[in-house]
Amino acid sequence: MMMILVLLGIGANSHSVTRGSPHRILLNTDVDTDDLFALLYLLKLNRSEFDLQGITINTNSWTNAGHAVNQIYDILYMMGRDDVSVGVGGDGGILESGKIQPNVGGYLPIIEQGIGTAGYCRYRQAIPVGLGGILDIDTNYGFRKSFLPQGRRRYYPLQQPTAQKVLIDKISAGPITVLITGAHTNFAIFLMNNPHLKKNVEHIYIMGGSVRSKTPTNCGPQNTSSSCQPQPCRDCGNLFTDDTSNPFAEFNFFLDPFAAYQVIHSGIPVTLVPLDATNTIPITSNFFEVFEQNQHTFEAQYCFKSLKMARDSWFDGNFYESYFMWDSFAAGIATSIMRKLNKDSGENEYAEMEYINITVVTSNEPYGISDGSNPFFDSLKVPKFNLKKGGVHSGHVQMGLRDPFCTVKNGTGRCKYQDGYTEEVNSAEAVQVLVATRAKPNRDSSSTLEKEFYKSFLDVLNSPQQTAKFNFTTQFRYYKDALYKPDFRGKKLGKGVVFDMDLSAGDFLALFYLLKVPVEVINLKAIFVSPTGWANAGTIDVIYDLLHMMGRDDIPVGLGDMFAMKQEDLIFSGVGDCKYKKAIPHGSGGFLDSDTLYGFARDLPRSPRRYTSENSVKFGAARDTEHPELRQPLAIEIWENVSKSLDPGSKITVLTNGPLTNLAKIILSDKNTSTIIQDVFIVGGHINYDNREKGNVINVPSNEYAEFNMFLDPLAAKTVLESELNITLIPLSIQRKVSSFPEIIERLRLTKKTPEALFSRRVLSRLQRLQKMHRGYQHMDTFLGEIVGAVILSADHPTLNSTFQTMRVKIYATGVESEDGQIIIDEKQGKPVKILENVDPLAYYDTFAHQLGEEEQSAVIGSFDEQKQIWSTPVNRTERS
Repeated sequence: MMMILVLLGIGANSHSVTRGSPHRILLNTDVDTDDLFALLYLLKLNRSEFDLQGITINTNSWTNAGHAVNQIYDILYMMGRDDVSVGVGGDGGILESGKIQPNVGGYLPIIEQGIGTAGYCRYRQAIPVGLGGILDIDTNYGFRKSFLPQGRRRYYPLQQPTAQKVLIDKISAGPITVLITGAHTNFAIFLMNNPHLKKNVEHIYIMGGSVRSKTPTNCGPQNTSSSCQPQPCRDCGNLFTDDTSNPFAEFNFFLDPFAAYQVIHSGIPVTLVPLDATNTIPITSNFFEVFEQNQHTFEAQYCFKSLKMARDSWFDGNFYESYFMWDSFAAGIATSIMRKLNKDSGENEYAEMEYINITVVTSNEPYGISDGSNPFFDSLKVPKFNLKKGGVHSGHVQMGLRDPFCTVKNGTGRCKYQDGYTEEVNSAEAVQVLVATRAKPNRDSSSTLEKEFYKSFLDVLNSPQQTAKFNFTTQFRYYKDALYKPDFRGKKLGKGVVFDMDLSAGDFLALFYLLKVPVEVINLKAIFVSPTGWANAGTIDVIYDLLHMMGRDDIPVGLGDMFAMKQEDLIFSGVGDCKYKKAIPHGSGGFLDSDTLYGFARDLPRSPRRYTSENSVKFGAARDTEHPELRQPLAIEIWENVSKSLDPGSKITVLTNGPLTNLAKIILSDKNTSTIIQDVFIVGGHINYDNREKGNVINVPSNEYAEFNMFLDPLAAKTVLESELNITLIPLSIQRKVSSFPEIIERLRLTKKTPEALFSRRVLSRLQRLQKMHRGYQHMDTFLGEIVGAVILSADHPTLNSTFQTMRVKIYATGVESEDGQIIIDEKQGKPVKILENVDPLAYYDTFAHQLGEEEQSAVIGSFDEQKQIWSTPVNRTERS
């Protein structure tokens, strides 16, 4: 195998531009794996020639904001580039009149953007949520936390620069080039709201679209030569989850077609690197093998190991025919063109170019119809943004997966094209765009690498200039993995408990409490994670870190279903609807904060345990990965293991702090559930006594009386409440009764200063401050109320003055948004449920704070800072077991 050791010599050709200052670049990225390759490629280029000024994160695509922004910060820290500005999110909205408020976060496509950051997943539902999708990208296949060093920069609530702020600041400062490798929402909103700054944008380079795309199947391992000839195809988009109703679009354009239209039609010069070109530069088996032999820098290692995990966990055997150098190729073409004296010709080293007249389809003919699919026009006297009635934006807009408008029984479809299609036109809609059409062959005939950019990519990543000094493990001289497991020999363990949580802030505080209750009272046997609630699945790593802190690396953690019951797609189960989850904000007070534990997640010590996409044939994977023993177990698998491990006559108590998706699945899959489960404590539900007190489902004004945990999966709640299990309901009224921030914070201040008590007080103090400061945090007391279930489960009821009453209740799960999740008293048809009616708030606060202050079962390692100190000190440490 030839070793790639000769560096490319950036800017050494005869057509290079002599320039007094470097090209200023701004990258708008969705932080997918191939985006990381593009980012590291840019960071490696000579800064005297190319200066990456800022990064804005596209938050309605392949990653979630909280996970994406912290990964970007870590990459920049590794590369010594903490000077690069990073913008993500924002809580601004778009009024019905079309007025764009400052700091629109880009969490939603422009057509769905209203006031706030909650909304429907019209286009994003085409992206798989779990394996092979957002979960793997958020965690970079589980490899991110084991490799990237952690610096000081991180997401902080209300302090994180927004995407729009970074765009305005960097573009205002002078001429700049923009590279877009995700959906166009951020940049389109910038252009619409700041037309006076367009003059500073010299050029826009885009990876996206599909103009005259050809099938890439002839360019796989069976034919990796430069002469492979992709064949024309009829439907050459890449929406692999939605090719029945939309076979035309490419993901980056599809995820916000109207935004892509605005960017293409902005009047700024555009160079497009569509599927036409990227389909001609696949990750071939030969390139993969050469890359494997050429990992001479940490950044090259990160890229290869990420690529290897993508390959090993690929859903079928066609990785080499299906994975391409999408965004890195676009970065290479862009910087190569920028070096040339005559940029208008598009001359570059890596791709053949052609000017083509195109537009982006945003709606379907016939135009001017009103069928409820188009918020720009439907029910509005004046169309939003003053769009033209009967114009190209006024037709039917795709309503989600399997949109029947464009799919008929014979399977041929009736739409000429669909949302996000890059149409070649010669009408008034046409914009002349410079388009990359195919990758150029390698000029070095002796090289085993077939494409010129293959060589450039490896040379740049392996260059000793501007290289990382360390990764996570080499950052610390005495780094060593350690698992902390308790020794309970000689102790009589208490009742077995399984904790089912949806990763909200309150759930983590409840977990601290359960871990502090003496094991003679509570034996926490397992944790289930429900990604159908307040955080995304990748946040499971925060549980692993908290357990590591508390010396409980012995507790298994199971990952639950990605969708509420009946919300997954019937054809492709990895995708589905967000009918209920759409009520949760994406920005402040929502997923962004839950995924980062309001900025505190990175203060926890780093656990060797984490989510990984490692898998095995035994569990349905296409192949065994390198370390299948590290596979993330599912909740149902953990349940089966716990059930089998019970002593004869023993039972389990279940505490649920989120949607009941996991428990419902267990009930439906195990007929013996009632003989295994002693009791179920459900933190959730709102008893509607004659409409006297409202529920807490924000962002769904039509549903006034439901509680969030019931609303997020009403069918699961119905399944559980109608089961034969002994259920204790801790309703919203009780949660509200014990939701005084000043009282609980004061008691934590007075208790002993254990690491877990200090951490909990810091979290609660921040939630209280945020609630006072910003409208997006008005619901913070909801999370404070979630702790009560753990206390009731384990505490002495006389001490708390808690009282219960049995009532017959029924829950609505009809699919009607205005009533789903509501619980009513029904003496005739309802199921008997024990309901907590009263608790002494002051006794409750005392109990919680006192238990967290106990020195028994306290943290074995208090923080990431303490961990860093250990790893930096030459002291022999032994693994605890």
